Amino acid sequence: MAGNTFGTLFRLTTFGESHGVAIGGVIDGFPAGFSIDMEAVQEELDRRKPGQSAIVTQRKESDTVQFLSGIFEGVTTGAPIGFQIINENQKSSDYEHLKEVYRPSHADFTYDKKYGHRDYRGGGRSSARETACRVVAGALAKQFLTEKGIDIFAFVDQVGNIRLSEDDRIDLSETESNPVRCPNADVADKMQVLIREVRKEGDTVGGCIRCIVQGVPVGLGEPVFDKLHADIGKAMLSINAVKGFEYGSGFEAAEMLGSQHNDLLNPDGSTQTNFSGGIQGGISNGETIFFRVAFKPVATLMKDQPSVNNRGEEVIVKGKGRHDACVVPRAVPIVEAMAALTIMDHWLRYKAIN
Repeated sequence: MAGNTFGTLFRLTTFGESHGVAIGGVIDGFPAGFSIDMEAVQEELDRRKPGQSAIVTQRKESDTVQFLSGIFEGVTTGAPIGFQIINENQKSSDYEHLKEVYRPSHADFTYDKKYGHRDYRGGGRSSARETACRVVAGALAKQFLTEKGIDIFAFVDQVGNIRLSEDDRIDLSETESNPVRCPNADVADKMQVLIREVRKEGDTVGGCIRCIVQGVPVGLGEPVFDKLHADIGKAMLSINAVKGFEYGSGFEAAEMLGSQHNDLLNPDGSTQTNFSGGIQGGISNGETIFFRVAFKPVATLMKDQPSVNNRGEEVIVKGKGRHDACVVPRAVPIVEAMAALTIMDHWLRYKAIN
């Protein structure tokens, strides 16, 4: 299986399955001599882990990361940083009924046909549990970028048909004050009500996450095929359940005139508007980078669904197990992590030639 590595100069390779002994990764390219705040790394994992609130899956995992190499006395050595997270609360028996059955909208069918074999315990390698590895690497990258004056903030701005409007007050300091991770308490309450209602019905609901990256210098991005927004888009679309990505004005640009959309320049090089989302010609222009990521409803329902098995016979997939009714709140740190991996990779590439 290829495709387990992300990045060019700053690279993350992940390994492990949802119900295996452990998941983990190897980080290449992290500069030597950087002091790591281990508590901050664990805090990022705690934001993603299951069982953190009543509206997410109740699988109980401490998600405690153990670093195996590349860090000595709390400082990076420049060597590959190896780490692992032991799986503590697997209930593989929950998936025994899926051994020969393909779940609708999961990777079961495609993995089986591509590899001739699949790990049916929670999806194996296709499980979103793999994203914990991305959060570890992203936590290190975020610490490095913060020291360089670059900050990354993500939050939930939509669950189902409930969305933050332009008139709604946004206070990023409130993002972590509620289980939905929406920076507006009133809208967050409505989102929680919807998730609970959907969960009670055995169904699921999707949503969107908005991300803001501040302090990015001019010059990050490598045209023509490694444009900054293209790599951010790839990073986001690699996250489980993501169905859409837009940056800057996004799809709304299709309804605008050029005279409305152009970001006019100021004498100092800044722009009067930021429809470009901080990226022009695939290169950061010094303005705030912002983008939005859409997540589909979780494919596993707590209700029966018709499907087929590996012999092509029609079957009924029983709805059971421990799953999120809405994955979006737990995906906020994952979006931040993948943004951090991308920005750090391009920061190192920029510094290599400047």
